[in-house]
Amino acid sequence: MSAGARLPRWVDLGLLPLLNLAAAFLLSGLVVLAIGEDPIKALRILVNGAVGYPEAVAFTLYYTTNFILTGLAVALAFHAGLFNIGGEGQAYVAGLGVGLVCLYLDFLPGFAVVPIAILSAAAFGAAWAAIPGWLEAYRGSHVVITTIMFNFLAAALMTYLITNWLLDPAHGAPETRRFAGHTTLWTMQQMLGWFGIKAPRSPLNAAFFLALAAAAFVWIYVWHTRAGYRLRTVGSSHKAALYAGIDPARTIVVAMAISGALAGLMAVNEIQGAQARLLLSFTGGYGFVGIAVALMGRNHPVGVCLAALLFGALYQGGAELAFEMRNINREMVIVIQGLIILFCGALENMFRPTLARLFARQGAA
Repeated sequence: MSAGARLPRWVDLGLLPLLNLAAAFLLSGLVVLAIGEDPIKALRILVNGAVGYPEAVAFTLYYTTNFILTGLAVALAFHAGLFNIGGEGQAYVAGLGVGLVCLYLDFLPGFAVVPIAILSAAAFGAAWAAIPGWLEAYRGSHVVITTIMFNFLAAALMTYLITNWLLDPAHGAPETRRFAGHTTLWTMQQMLGWFGIKAPRSPLNAAFFLALAAAAFVWIYVWHTRAGYRLRTVGSSHKAALYAGIDPARTIVVAMAISGALAGLMAVNEIQGAQARLLLSFTGGYGFVGIAVALMGRNHPVGVCLAALLFGALYQGGAELAFEMRNINREMVIVIQGLIILFCGALENMFRPTLARLFARQGAA
């Protein structure tokens, strides 16, 4: 039976991903056992470190925010038949947009400069992604190659600008001066304080709600607008799109621009929300993890949010695990993440034929 065998929707979207996830954790447990540690204890530390106390939950949601935005960027481009793996560079350049606004427009009141910075992040990310989209649409350059190249170009550009033009001479590290307080996003501690709720200090900020709004936007745009219909048609067949009067080239450029804008919003969480300054390598590989998040979430906003939450928990819980257990380091946690990506991405159809046979027998009975 083929890997593409039809299954009930609840099995395809629920049971199959859970089986893949269970297999990944089972194999991870065997690896932990092989290095001389107790896998049950490791799992307990991992879960407690991710959601066991308020500060852990806040850090998990902070990482989740980044993964939602980069995952949505990959997912939206995928529906247009594009594989955008340049989210890292798009978010990096978007950080420049946020930084310039917060550094040089801080004479404006907060209610003006904050939305301008958010729009600037989206615009810089969209512009950086639209170039590979234009090259794909009008020059035949493959978007995978060009987005990879643009990641390196973004890193080189940001290194040059920060170290030569934006560097704060008062600090030894390659970073700008801190942003004025009124230009940054509200922290979750501040927002909960408005309602008399005490919360621990953490980098979690209002960008979390921005990420949820972005997920709602993608759902509405892709499945409930004419532009989204054009995007999905181009992703399914260029010939069918042309027959329907749709311009595939224009649709590709627009899709890449929106994808880049979504990735660019990640800079809002990091630069305007958590760091309050522009610094080198703030993206931290979140753009690449977003690819796995989109694949695991089946390129649907709900699935992307759930997968992002899982990876956020792994990031936060993994840090606690590496601290608590002597033989487990950060690289070991990356191995666990890799196994999850392997089973939920490359091997996502491994259990499909078996499940299809079981449900076929049940249907025959």
